[in-house]
Amino acid sequence: MRKITLCFLAFILIALPGFADEGMWIPMLLKKYNIEDMQKTGFKLTAEDIYDINQASLKDAVVGLGREGSPFQHFCTAEIVSDQGLMITNHHCAFGMIQAHSSLEHNYLRDGFWAKSLQEELMNPGTTASILVRMEDVTDKINAALNDNMSEQERAEKVKEISRKLEAEAVKGTNLQANIKPYFNGNQYFMSIFKIFRDVRLVGAPNSAIGKFGGDTDNWTWPRHTGDFSVLRIYAGPDNEPAAVSPNNVPYKPAKFFKVSARGVKEGDFTMVFGYPGTTNEYLTSYAIDQIANVEDPHKIKIRTAKLDVINAAMESDELLRIKYAAKAANVANAWKKWQGEIKGLDRFNTADNKRVLEQNFNQWAQANGKSQYIGLTDRYKELYAAREEYILAAAYAMEAGLNGAEVIGLARNIKGALEYFDKAEDKDKFKQTIKDYVTSFYKDYDPATDERILVEMLKLYNNKDLGEQWIPGVIRDIKGNNYERHAADVFKKSIFTHEERLLAFVDKLNAKTVKKLEKDPIYQMMEGIQNLRSEKINPELSRIERELVTLNRLWMAGLMEMQPDKVFYPDANSTLRIAYGKVSGYKALDAVYYTPYTTLKGIMEKDNPNIYDYDVPQKLRDLYKNRDFGPYTQDGEVPVCFIATNHTTGGNSGSPVLDAEGNLIGLNFDRAWEGVMSDMQYSPEICRNIAVDIRFVLFIIDKYAGAKHLIEEMEIIR
Repeated sequence: MRKITLCFLAFILIALPGFADEGMWIPMLLKKYNIEDMQKTGFKLTAEDIYDINQASLKDAVVGLGREGSPFQHFCTAEIVSDQGLMITNHHCAFGMIQAHSSLEHNYLRDGFWAKSLQEELMNPGTTASILVRMEDVTDKINAALNDNMSEQERAEKVKEISRKLEAEAVKGTNLQANIKPYFNGNQYFMSIFKIFRDVRLVGAPNSAIGKFGGDTDNWTWPRHTGDFSVLRIYAGPDNEPAAVSPNNVPYKPAKFFKVSARGVKEGDFTMVFGYPGTTNEYLTSYAIDQIANVEDPHKIKIRTAKLDVINAAMESDELLRIKYAAKAANVANAWKKWQGEIKGLDRFNTADNKRVLEQNFNQWAQANGKSQYIGLTDRYKELYAAREEYILAAAYAMEAGLNGAEVIGLARNIKGALEYFDKAEDKDKFKQTIKDYVTSFYKDYDPATDERILVEMLKLYNNKDLGEQWIPGVIRDIKGNNYERHAADVFKKSIFTHEERLLAFVDKLNAKTVKKLEKDPIYQMMEGIQNLRSEKINPELSRIERELVTLNRLWMAGLMEMQPDKVFYPDANSTLRIAYGKVSGYKALDAVYYTPYTTLKGIMEKDNPNIYDYDVPQKLRDLYKNRDFGPYTQDGEVPVCFIATNHTTGGNSGSPVLDAEGNLIGLNFDRAWEGVMSDMQYSPEICRNIAVDIRFVLFIIDKYAGAKHLIEEMEIIR
């Protein structure tokens, strides 16, 4: 019976194309692969309306938010909603900006921020806004320089060399920037060409009691009642072209902006998410899935749980510490909660077993058809992942409990990295000032007592029976009697890295001799011990294994596509512009638990609890609800807050526009339902849901709560 079931499942896996809701599709290829299906499911526009290089299209209103130095690695998406460069994105995407401008006197996290004029909008140096100009398939040009005799490292170097050449040629004589990335595990390459703006300003943000309502308690869950939005603006030079941050810049006039639909959505309506998803791994083998679910995720969860316990206790004890650690806590908790849902989802949908069925069928196909290049491929996967396990576990502890554990370890690491360039610096005083500015910035949101407690917990976790002694840095392994509290207290007392004044004084006197003195600092020694373990024992072998896995992954992907010639594959997310489409839909989360696809302001009031920080509703919002002062932003008598749909999304899609069948903005993507976060590795239309804040709630808060009617007037709203 088992054999028949496996064979039947294998047939299903091969014979059926991906579900309509599944996939992150390349905009320039929609006309070839997707537009007919999109139109059958309700879409009313054409492929050219979405992506066109000869005239304005929807792509021109989608913005990738990045950082100076890595503008192509988009951390979030935003959308332009006016002819003056006004953008909307998530509150959590702009959280760092809001926090950076906050203080005890002007606590924008607690109180919100709304600029009454252009002059009051706040600059955010270092933030970039990228708008795609066009894409180009450059696979043939890159493959022409490659051959089968190259090692993986030689191949990677050649790809990088050719890519840089093609990128430079593509933008020569322009102010554009190009970036080539691999697709389908390196079987295909596309070049994206961008116009990148560097003057992005904060226009408005609700207080965290709205923008982060539910906090980490509700993160990754449905039902959700979070007004996760903020308002930004792109500024350009007088010629409407990208310019350095300057008070002389003016609002950008876009080629296209989204009309905002206040007409609402209902269950079954077509929806489309247009944005920059970060990373997915849909084509992993069973060996990778097993290792993630049984080794990597459980240990990383344990480490972050300990860190969060300390941070949350500190935040509960003091309002200033809450300001300092709000963004840090959110950053730590985000992946922590996702990993937990990931494990449950992979188990619930038998992902590893399904992968094993596919691998069995792949092997049979390769043998039957004489595909010698694929025979033995899965056996080699098995060997490599078996060898990888101890190294990936050691790497997880080195990063999560070590370099990213106590913040002061990361500070020492960054200072060390900077000092490596000290001798080469022509202007030593300027170099010192740069380091001092970094130190001052670090200590602005740092509490030594909290970090000392984090270090104690991280040291305890390193004493782990699953982690062999050879993977514990000697400086930690040698702590006498495992007296971690006393050791941490001693380290924090002696180190210059735990005292701002000492560290700034050290930088002032910086020279070749003083740099050597750092080697005796206990925090520096701990950081060095972890770094050396990584560089000498962990990384060399782990990198060797990973390089071979890159080769296998490329071969595996090519084999799957060859075995299933009638299936339309979509490439894994890689922080490039993609389309995902589906429909508004509820789902069955558990036995006897069915979630409808909408939430309303009524639900916020039902959660209201002044004694719980995450659920303390602002009094003004209570008053608006009590007086039923909702304006034109209701559906069935209530203000809609959030909705869910079957769009396939991931990190990086935060802030992405959720569009209706006519391409109008109906919401902002900001999360996924916890039961389906395994969608990065296996999408299931039964349970995978993206969560969006309804644009009517955004308009309601801007208009009725914040009183920023000038922003409402700036948008083109369809009622």
